[in-house]
Amino acid sequence: MGRRVKDFIEISEYTSLDQLINTLTAIRDNLPDEAEPELRMKGDDVFGRRMSISYFRELNAEEATLDARYNGTDLPAPDAAIEELRGKLDDVEFEREANAPKRRIRRVA
Repeated sequence: MGRRVKDFIEISEYTSLDQLINTLTAIRDNLPDEAEPELRMKGDDVFGRRMSISYFRELNAEEATLDARYNGTDLPAPDAAIEELRGKLDDVEFEREANAPKRRIRRVA
């Protein structure tokens, strides 16, 4: 089994009940068995509400080729010299100066 991604289907609130039932039935019938679908209500009174159906699906061919770029199989083999240098740097004692300013992250917004 390949990698699966989560996909979404949005249904606006401006549908009749019969149309909603037909839409949900059609979606359910077309999902694969291992989709694990979830139905959620999203939105608010200002921007409107909508139903969101999330489900898992297999990657298509194009997505799989793009995903293969980032899976780490094409990384170079570990270099012994770099690993030795990393080991030496890990053994170096480090102590922060008492008067060194501490960096703070400010929240904006």
